[in-house]
Amino acid sequence: MVLSKNQLPYNQLSSLLKGEVSYRHLDRAQHATDASAYREKPMGVVWPRDDSDLNLIVDFAYKNQIALIPRGAGTSLAGQVVGKGLVVNMSKHMNNIIELNTEEKWVIVEPGVVLDELNKYLAPHGLFFGPETSTSNRCTIGGMMGNNSCGSHSLVYGSTRDHLLEVHGYLANGEEVLFKEIQNWEFESKCQQEGLEGDIYREIKNMLSDAANIEEIKKEFPHIDIHRRNTGYAIDYLAGMSPFNEEGDNFNMCKLIAGSEGTLMLASKIKLNLVPTPPKHQALICVHFSSLQESLHGNIAALKHQPRAVELIDDKIIELAGESVAQQANRFFISGTPAAILVIELAHDSLTKLEKQVQNLIADFKREGLGYAYPIINAENMGKVWAFRKAGLGVLSNMKGDDLPVAVIEDTAVLPSDLPAYANEINELLDSLGKDCVFYAHVGSGELHLRPVLNLKNPEDVKLFRTIAKATAKIVKKYDGSLSGEHGDGRLRGEFIPFMVGDLNYALFIRIKNAFDPQGLFNPDKIVKTPPMNTSLRYRPANPEKKIKTIFSWDDTLGMLRAAEKCSGSGDCLKSEVIGGTMCPSYMATRDEKHSTRGRANILREYFTGNRSADKLSMEDVHEALSLCLSCKACKAECPSGVDVAKLKAEFMHHYYTKKGKPASALLVGYMPAINKLFAPVPWLFNLPTKIPVIKHILPRIIGFSPKRSIPGMNSLSVKKWARKNKTAGTRQKIVYFFADEFTNYLDSDIGIKAILLLQKLAYHVVVPDLLSSGRTYISKGLLKKAKAIANENIQLMAPIISPECPIVGIEPSALLTFRDEYLNLVDDKLLPEAKKIKACSFTIEEFLAKEMEAGHITREQFTSEKRKISFHGHCYQKALSNTVYLKQVLSFPTNYEAEEIDSGCCGMAGSFGFEKDTYSLSMKIAEMKLLPAIRAAEQSTLLSASGTSCRHQIKDGSDREAKHPVEILYEALV
Repeated sequence: MVLSKNQLPYNQLSSLLKGEVSYRHLDRAQHATDASAYREKPMGVVWPRDDSDLNLIVDFAYKNQIALIPRGAGTSLAGQVVGKGLVVNMSKHMNNIIELNTEEKWVIVEPGVVLDELNKYLAPHGLFFGPETSTSNRCTIGGMMGNNSCGSHSLVYGSTRDHLLEVHGYLANGEEVLFKEIQNWEFESKCQQEGLEGDIYREIKNMLSDAANIEEIKKEFPHIDIHRRNTGYAIDYLAGMSPFNEEGDNFNMCKLIAGSEGTLMLASKIKLNLVPTPPKHQALICVHFSSLQESLHGNIAALKHQPRAVELIDDKIIELAGESVAQQANRFFISGTPAAILVIELAHDSLTKLEKQVQNLIADFKREGLGYAYPIINAENMGKVWAFRKAGLGVLSNMKGDDLPVAVIEDTAVLPSDLPAYANEINELLDSLGKDCVFYAHVGSGELHLRPVLNLKNPEDVKLFRTIAKATAKIVKKYDGSLSGEHGDGRLRGEFIPFMVGDLNYALFIRIKNAFDPQGLFNPDKIVKTPPMNTSLRYRPANPEKKIKTIFSWDDTLGMLRAAEKCSGSGDCLKSEVIGGTMCPSYMATRDEKHSTRGRANILREYFTGNRSADKLSMEDVHEALSLCLSCKACKAECPSGVDVAKLKAEFMHHYYTKKGKPASALLVGYMPAINKLFAPVPWLFNLPTKIPVIKHILPRIIGFSPKRSIPGMNSLSVKKWARKNKTAGTRQKIVYFFADEFTNYLDSDIGIKAILLLQKLAYHVVVPDLLSSGRTYISKGLLKKAKAIANENIQLMAPIISPECPIVGIEPSALLTFRDEYLNLVDDKLLPEAKKIKACSFTIEEFLAKEMEAGHITREQFTSEKRKISFHGHCYQKALSNTVYLKQVLSFPTNYEAEEIDSGCCGMAGSFGFEKDTYSLSMKIAEMKLLPAIRAAEQSTLLSASGTSCRHQIKDGSDREAKHPVEILYEALV
């Protein structure tokens, strides 16, 4: 519960910091959950900008007795970053690499630095940070330290703890501290000093000088050969160091800080050991098995060959990944219907020796009768396989309904030799409870991510949630395993720590927590004194769902709420432009989580389920969270869970306008096709404002557009009017229907006409049907009733004429692909079969041409052999709903034409988004992240290409270059 303004000096902290502070419901709500089953609304959120900010925050919290919950931008599968205090989000600003020493192989970073970004920075130096998690493109080093993360290659690189050299930060009383390796005399000196740091060293000395304590640690802690042991505080590591073990390494408190989940200190700088980049030659062997048990025995066989990694993917992951748009292309290595696959990585500096390793491993598997298929994946395609494996967490949310794989026993680690028997006992437990389970992850190091399928909206399954956790703890203990391998204890496993390590060791944990944090201010309720693990859950059955009348069909997700709940919280959307991809452009530009896919899904879920006064979000809160969504559709493809925020936004905006009324700006943009049609007979009148300077300056302000943005003019002849006058057909009998969409027909008619001429000269009979607009502008502004009427009429018009033999093609991706996307959820039920038929027969011009080229219907001899280089930018909808490979294919088709895709993400224009005065600056910021610098860097002789009208407009406004549509380039290449 948030304190009142009289209880908490709200303005005091804000005035002290260079960073930001928020106590708003909106920001608190989107920080109330993580990737776990838990939800606790914090009292506020603070984004420190630097070390001095962090110092002030700790001092402020100490003086006002406020709990601090440190948080990065990645995940948190055990509820480590949920809490009722003040969330300290390190990811937005504290993400700087401070110092690199290549000779000594170390780097100093701030806690918000993302792992993949660090390794990109280190790559030119032949170095990298070894522990590599599946969330490496967004997990922070601070989060990895808090969890003691390991990742897929822990067989080679161990855990974060193994590479943690120094940690600088602040203790709970604001005292500055630097933990690093020290010699025995330094340890004794620390024990003599005043202050909290001295108290800590004295307590550690008292605890570990007691032989009875050492004996109990050896007896109760997980087996020493299980490297992924992360249950509670790592006092077993401290006990193994000097001065408590004469043969041990020098004492380093960092070993304890790793895995402490932010409960002991707040770190501001972290020094890491680095390792050389992996061997030059690498390969994956993806062994297919007919049963899970067989795969676990295969794991034992694989370990004899010193692999760098052995990862398990079970049949449920394989099936669910098939429903993810982003992962469909990554399934290429799957043969048949395996019950499980082991992804085994081998590497060597010698290619010959690597090939021999691969063949020896496969021979051993065949000799032992393990597996039925052994595809070898070379370095070129390894990334696709790893992307498929890494998507495991997110794709689990593709299960329909409320019965979902739940993080409860997903982090257990035992000896690899014990895995077959251990997994068998887990299956027997779940079978006895009538529950199924998903198995995946790091079997090579003995860790399994096990997710039983539960409905946490059902009170009975909430009880079962705890029953399974408790029973699993007993099984793990039986095998001397660790209940947490790398995901941490958090709210999920903290309750069972006394059972896992014994009461005496748990009492030592409490002493450690009290020594570091006497007031209990750092991330309370984690590791020690943790509440029951089935409390403070994300789903609150007592709160009825808020229902709204929807226009879209939400049958595929069993409702709009569940469409938002598909978000697993895994944070795949929280990556920067440095990592690549398109999702989520507004987050990349602002680094504000409420403008990410996860943030928006959280806000929508809170809006539809938060009915208590302290939780309730207003429509304005949701409107704000959705306001910077560009509706780029990247989330539909790149989010492993397939959360479609563009669809959610359109539906919510319809709901919002129904309650609040439709603003003139939304009507103006939405009804743009109707306005264009009205002015089509007098295009000069439409273009007049762009010719007269006074009107040109004033008009944008009147209609809510930025005066800095150029306004496109209308062409004198529309595509449909031209087509009526020019009925020349191609010589081939095949009919192609050309969709003269609302953008092409009026604004880009010259390109549309060239597209028709191109098809005709390639011998196709082109017909321009008299269809309505696609409805795209109405959908983008939430005017869904109008969009639905358009969809219904267009489907009825197309149904009699469109077929596989007579497809419909279009040159504007956002318009044409509406037939393949929103129409299926917009049309009346009786028209759905026809809509599905139209979907299968609708193609972007690039898709159509590529297929015809492959079929041999279009030949290279029809084009010039002149040498040209082309750089092309893919439209967001092509990336999400089609594939930019078609652009590369058609633009590279003429002999000596070489086309390369620009690694550009979203252009930032997104229809009216880039025009509107409130979002113009953000639009340009998105474009400046990657696209515009790449355009400016391109040689003048290089042709630039972009299929989207918005993309071409952005390139023109933001640079001194113009991009052509691919059909223009191909038309000009005809001989």
